[in-house]
Amino acid sequence: MVLTGCSWLVFGGEREWQSEPCGGSGTSAGGGEAAFLSAAAEITITPEPAQLAEGDNVTLVVRGLSGEELAYSWYAGPTLSLSYLVASYIVSTGDETPGPAHTGREAVRPDGGLDIQGLLPGHSGTYILQTLNRQLQTEVGYGHVQVYEILAQPSVLANDSELVERRDTLRLRCHSPAPAEVRWFFNGDVLPVALRLGLSPDGRTLTRHGVRREEAGAYQCEVRNPVSASRSAPLNLTVYFGPERVAILQDSTTRTGCTIRVNLNTSLTLWCVSRSCPEPQYVWAFNGRALENGRDHLNISGMAAAQEGTYTCIAKNPKTLLSGSASVVVKLTAAAVSMMIVPVPSKPTEGQDVTLTVPGYPRDLLVYAWYRGPASEPNRLLSQLPSGSWIAGPAHTGREVGFANCSLLLQKLNLTDAGRYTLKTVTLQGKTDTLELELQVALQTRTATAS
Repeated sequence: MVLTGCSWLVFGGEREWQSEPCGGSGTSAGGGEAAFLSAAAEITITPEPAQLAEGDNVTLVVRGLSGEELAYSWYAGPTLSLSYLVASYIVSTGDETPGPAHTGREAVRPDGGLDIQGLLPGHSGTYILQTLNRQLQTEVGYGHVQVYEILAQPSVLANDSELVERRDTLRLRCHSPAPAEVRWFFNGDVLPVALRLGLSPDGRTLTRHGVRREEAGAYQCEVRNPVSASRSAPLNLTVYFGPERVAILQDSTTRTGCTIRVNLNTSLTLWCVSRSCPEPQYVWAFNGRALENGRDHLNISGMAAAQEGTYTCIAKNPKTLLSGSASVVVKLTAAAVSMMIVPVPSKPTEGQDVTLTVPGYPRDLLVYAWYRGPASEPNRLLSQLPSGSWIAGPAHTGREVGFANCSLLLQKLNLTDAGRYTLKTVTLQGKTDTLELELQVALQTRTATAS
């Protein structure tokens, strides 16, 4: 066997020996390599205990010694170099001489073993024992020590903890300075990484392109070695999505796309729902006109003909910038509506327009006629609508307009427009109804101008 870097030198006095670096390999008179080496080394070195954590004590137990050893020399390194020498020990005297690699924690035992107290991670590596026997022959044995760190708590780092579904990429990194095996956890359970998430070769980075909503939750990583394990604090990931399946409900029943019939003067509450994260912003519209309501529900109280129409809910997600909508048609229940004439505004003034609306007008209307006075006087006919065609009558001034829902618009009122108005309707079944209204027109207040 060849020794590189060092060989036994000479006994310098009674019970003393030393070693020093060699410039090359020695040869014996017979031409063999390494003059004082035996033909083969049978020494084995085993650390006890086998699994070691920083702070532990260990004994490097030596087996295979002949029992005739004069001295031991321990090296903490890959070669028999003086710079790796931990200590030399004379068996007969028990004298121990520290070497350059001695840390103050090592001690040679009389049986050739080596005790190390309070292990540090730097104690990991190869250990070599060189012995000298009475025949001035040397033997070497090799052992290995692995000191594992007590792992500190790792941390999970994310490129962002708030992501948009199918648009953003999730990237998580397990940060730990120590070399260790890494495992990932999701909501407390071991994460099945192979299903969808990409794992880096060192196990420390998770990547998911086009993140999904089901991947929102608490992520942890755990680092492990044979003597310790430590798990990170949870990192909570939010995945924004929606709105989806926007719908309008009435009393927990889906009404989207339906017609809701409501009795006169009753109340109605419409709820807007959707699948969305975060909760969307809501906008309600009536017949295409936005209402001042930013809530998830809309209250309609005192239902009247003027509130009949299409109600639309628009849900907007401020994170995904997506939106969705749903609509319903609200109508009065025909049987519950009594026909009447309602002026809008209720107290018009001179110069204003007024519409004489007719809540509850018959839906099977055949013809109607408006009169400026009693219906018994034909010359007072303002307008009529037979079979969908509007016709002006003798009393028409050019300022009146009739509509299919029986309402009558009077434009630019003057004081002479006050008085009785009569509506006569005929249904397809031949039913005739007559309604009257006494219209009041207030005098417009004028502001005096100084001359």
